[in-house]
Amino acid sequence: MPRRRFLTAVGAVGFAGAAGIATTSTACAAPPAAAPHPATPATHHQAGLMTLIGSYTSANPPGRGLEVAIRNEAGVLEPSGVVDGVPDASFFAWSPDHKFLYVTNEIPQGTITAVDLSAHHPVVLNSRPSGGAGPTHIAMHPSGEFLFTANYTDGTVAVHRRNADGSIGESTDLVKHPGSQPHAHQVLVDPTKRWVVAVDLGADAVFVYAFDTATGKLTQHQHLELPAGSGPRHLAFNYTRAYLLAELKSEITVLDWDPEAGRFTPGQVVGTREPDASGENFPAEIAISRDAKFAYASNRGDDNIATFAIDEAGLTFQGTTPTGGSWPRHFALDPEQTSLFVANQRAGTITRLARDPGTGVLTPTQDSFACPSVAAITFHG
Repeated sequence: MPRRRFLTAVGAVGFAGAAGIATTSTACAAPPAAAPHPATPATHHQAGLMTLIGSYTSANPPGRGLEVAIRNEAGVLEPSGVVDGVPDASFFAWSPDHKFLYVTNEIPQGTITAVDLSAHHPVVLNSRPSGGAGPTHIAMHPSGEFLFTANYTDGTVAVHRRNADGSIGESTDLVKHPGSQPHAHQVLVDPTKRWVVAVDLGADAVFVYAFDTATGKLTQHQHLELPAGSGPRHLAFNYTRAYLLAELKSEITVLDWDPEAGRFTPGQVVGTREPDASGENFPAEIAISRDAKFAYASNRGDDNIATFAIDEAGLTFQGTTPTGGSWPRHFALDPEQTSLFVANQRAGTITRLARDPGTGVLTPTQDSFACPSVAAITFHG
């Protein structure tokens, strides 16, 4: 079994279901195979913060694809409905106005889906081929005119235009990373909006592309080679620095970023684990607090969140906090920056860690939302 299939336990699935939303009376619990979704639409315009949750519909146990939940005033997630027709929803990107959500469907044939969230209930606008297999990450250009998709299985990065109605338009470019086993895991735009950056786990590299907003074409500008076997997965920008998380080495490399030259320079390397940690571990997600004082990384295996203080010298490891679940694939800070919600894929739960914005310290809570084979979480705010 290929490494990624082993780690995610995701199998093949066909694209099924029509655009719509079905009500749920409990948290994201998988229904019996033959049970149809209820027909009555569920509204997401309730008191509280709308939350979008992605899960693997082809996994065992099966997830529900794209689910809507509401975070209430107590910080607890409550189910609101399931958006049909969005299989294996594994990552999200928002339009600049937060009216549209774009989703990777991490299936063998690879698709991406546009969802309109401006109406009374979510509406699937369209889906397009992602240009490759197993898309794992999607990003929106700050102009709102282009989408970028990282296709893991074949190591490609695709560009699509975004139509005026929010739907996904035609592909304008597709680039394939070099090497014997490239696996593009992330693509994002730098803070200056001039460069597109792709992180490739299989090639042990970060690629910087110049992007032509007139043609929608990418031109490779830098190929930053990293130590063999490090498996870079995700990168988080912090102005003229970036923090690169290595899935196969449990490390973060601090990169200096020169936006004028469009080049990264590697610097400090810091581990994500406690000194006495043992056994296999595969970090998954990295994010920075809004005030850029703290960085967080999830450890799959150790099943915790590592906290780092940020200063001019780089990163300082502050310790780890248990997530309360197994295999934290993704997490997100809420808009108030007072909670961190963790998607524990193998546990099938989203757990909440309370956060002190001043110290960055995370504290476990008893709050848990059931969602089989959960992959990602994002907030509409």
